[in-house]
Amino acid sequence: MKHSSRRRALTVSAVALVVGLGAAGTAVALPGTDLVEGTPCSVTARACVDLASDRAWLIDGGEISYGPVPISHGGAGMETPTGDFGVQRKARDHRSVEFDGAKMPWSVFFAPGGIAFHEGEQDTTSAGCVRLERAAAVIFFHELDVYDRVEVR
Repeated sequence: MKHSSRRRALTVSAVALVVGLGAAGTAVALPGTDLVEGTPCSVTARACVDLASDRAWLIDGGEISYGPVPISHGGAGMETPTGDFGVQRKARDHRSVEFDGAKMPWSVFFAPGGIAFHEGEQDTTSAGCVRLERAAAVIFFHELDVYDRVEVR
């Protein structure tokens, strides 16, 4: 399900109305912004990550469109960054430069330092990325577009 250009324009306009800039220059939800029921994220998010519960969702028009799905994330000293981000790029068969060519299939990069959603093991911590089971990684890859809002809590 791809976004139409009209929907994209409406989404960008809506984001401009409910999002401000925090001290670090990252987008933050303004007071009074509605949250998507059952998630810690705002209605303007396209992807939502809850590190405390190890779950993630896709959101469309303020409603859950997929999830929750289980995730694993960064461990001590390599924590997954929290905040509001935008999808930067996607790579279906990415390999990590920092970690000796480690496979990162279905990568959707959203935060500085190469932080991405991607397929990966669920029973260990990552170096900061949000790892998903294969089926979920494929869906996140196909559903998220560059500039889509990602909220990590």
